[in-house]
Amino acid sequence: MRGRWYGVGVGPGDPELMTLKAVRILGECSVVAIPHRAKERCAAYQIAAQAAPEIEKKTILCLPMPMTRDRERLEQSHQEAAARTAALLDEGRDVAFITLGDSTVYSTCLYVMERLQKQGYETELINGVPSFCAAAAKLGIPLVNGAEELHVIPASYPVCEAVRLAGVKVFMKAGTRLSELKRLLEERGCQAVMVENCGMETERVYESLERIPEDAGYFSLLVAR
Repeated sequence: MRGRWYGVGVGPGDPELMTLKAVRILGECSVVAIPHRAKERCAAYQIAAQAAPEIEKKTILCLPMPMTRDRERLEQSHQEAAARTAALLDEGRDVAFITLGDSTVYSTCLYVMERLQKQGYETELINGVPSFCAAAAKLGIPLVNGAEELHVIPASYPVCEAVRLAGVKVFMKAGTRLSELKRLLEERGCQAVMVENCGMETERVYESLERIPEDAGYFSLLVAR
């Protein structure tokens, strides 16, 4: 009998924000898949291990994903990850692919899930606390109010059009685009706040657009309105 695949969101960084269901699924699966070459350098694994220390005794499936926009390299990586995962599922082993934040929001695990589904494997997504919700709570501000619109934008792609959107704009993974983002937001008279490495030991909070640096870490989340 084939095993079942799970995409498990571990939340933004604070292990106390992992859901009870996520902890239970990790405890039940015999294999934990990570989007990295080594568990010691995988943020999702370090978070999960604090909330569910039993995963340290489980089989760790390292599925490194290249940080590139090269479609061919990405396709090859996703196909290889799905094939290696399928081999374990065929052995009847359940696999939990852990991912930062929520498993449905810009998660690498979704590419693997799509390929497994096409091959007839059973899959399930386990939600985690999204980083932008945790960041708003950390800042002590409402994410959206009343009739405000909410736009979630991957800042690693062009943002010129996105800054013109009405309502609240969440720019995820904004670290390398901060100089451009700050300029565009200042031109439009926007207010902005940012959290870098939300929930992690290296967390930093910036409570105004003026205080946001020109460059920051990869896991920097900027909220503008």
